[in-house]
Amino acid sequence: MTTSFLEHVNFTVTNPDATAERLTKWFGWHVRWSGPAKDKGYAVHVGNENSYVALYAKPGVDQLPGQDTYITRGGLNHVAIVVDDLDATEKRILADGIKTHNHGDYEPGRRFYFHDDDEIEFEVVSYVS
Repeated sequence: MTTSFLEHVNFTVTNPDATAERLTKWFGWHVRWSGPAKDKGYAVHVGNENSYVALYAKPGVDQLPGQDTYITRGGLNHVAIVVDDLDATEKRILADGIKTHNHGDYEPGRRFYFHDDDEIEFEVVSYVS
C-alpha cells in the first residue's frame, strides 16, 4: 500500500498576503507560490516542502461570514498544525493580538486553539514531552 498524506487545504480569506505573512511568522513556513487563481481571483500557497495552505480571495466580491461550522454539513471545523515548541508558538500568536483558548494537556500531546481574523479555527498541538 502507498503512503497517503494531505497535500493542501484551500480557504477563502480577506487578504491572502496578510494571512500568509502571519502563517509564516507563526509556524516558520514559506510562500511556495502566489498568483492569479480561479474566477479572476488571487491565491497564495504557504507551507513547507510537503504540504501547504492555499489562501484565496476574489477581489470585488463581498465575503459573507459563514454559519457555525460545527452544525453546517461540509463545514470546516478546524485545521491542526503540529509544532515542536507549543509555548513559543503561542507567544508569537498572542503577540499579534490573537486570543487563544481551549488549552489541553492530554495524551498524546498538549494543544490550544485560536481563530484568525477570517474566523478560521486552528488547533496547535505538540507531541514533544
